[in-house]
Amino acid sequence: MIHTSICDLLGIAHPIVLGGMGGGYTQSNMVAAVSNAGGLGTLGCHGRDGEQITKDAAAIRSATNQPFALNFLLFATEEDAFAAAIEARPAVLSYAWPKGDQDIQPYIRRAHDADARVTYMAGSVAEARRGADAGADIIVAQGSEGGGHVSWMASLVLIPLIVDAVAPIPVLAAGGIADGRGLAAALALGADGVLLGTRFLASDEAPLHDNFKQAILASDGHDTALSEIPDLAAGTVWPGAMSRSGRNRFIERWSGREWELRQNQAEVLAGVLAARKAGDIDEAPLSYGQDAGLIDAILPAGDIVRQIAREAEKILSERLAGLVQ
Repeated sequence: MIHTSICDLLGIAHPIVLGGMGGGYTQSNMVAAVSNAGGLGTLGCHGRDGEQITKDAAAIRSATNQPFALNFLLFATEEDAFAAAIEARPAVLSYAWPKGDQDIQPYIRRAHDADARVTYMAGSVAEARRGADAGADIIVAQGSEGGGHVSWMASLVLIPLIVDAVAPIPVLAAGGIADGRGLAAALALGADGVLLGTRFLASDEAPLHDNFKQAILASDGHDTALSEIPDLAAGTVWPGAMSRSGRNRFIERWSGREWELRQNQAEVLAGVLAARKAGDIDEAPLSYGQDAGLIDAILPAGDIVRQIAREAEKILSERLAGLVQ
């Protein structure tokens, strides 16, 4: 079994973490399934109020006695939601995407006061150092291959840069990782574990219409685009992020016409919400990473954790060990 400092720090069996995808892309049963399999399940709290977070945390605890995390986008965090998360006392509080001038230290301090570990996502060395200096226990190095909101540097370079910059703080690798090969590669680059989003969207527990899951399976990894279009449609401005989503009819329609999208945002959003409900994969943005090309089956979330761990163990113990003479 692969065992790293992340396992000891978070109290988990496998150094595999479910990304804290907000906006309803993670639910309590999905979180519990990952934690029960020995990984760290994470509930994305963006879009949830304090009452809902309290209910979700209770639901997770009713389904698992293993550690789990609650994730917050710091630029959009409301006090009532954050206070509810602190009151729920998860094992981990996971942070990402603060505003440039936002003081992140109080969020980390309040988490530590509640006996929670803190992970902090960064897409650059400067952002990683910002999290480390503020007291984060773990830095997540997020490469641009990932789905949803990302920065600009790919994982192969970013991970070792951040590992060197924040040592001895452990690092989770994110972006473009979907199988045991990705975990083994991340460990070789100096990370102590991985965080995955897209792979878990193609799971039984993912709260997506089946058409969207099938779109991930159909992807060859070359069919995504980085743009601001999903955020413009939602009426949300992210600090310094682009959004990677499938390059479908919706994205192509508004590419180069962002000004018009801003003018008609409410109408466009209504259409997006209707398309999501209907499972229309051409008329709603779907966030997924380039690693969708590596995914060929919808599996239970727990099986995904176990399969990734098993594949990485085999690579490290057999193939790579055999290369050293």
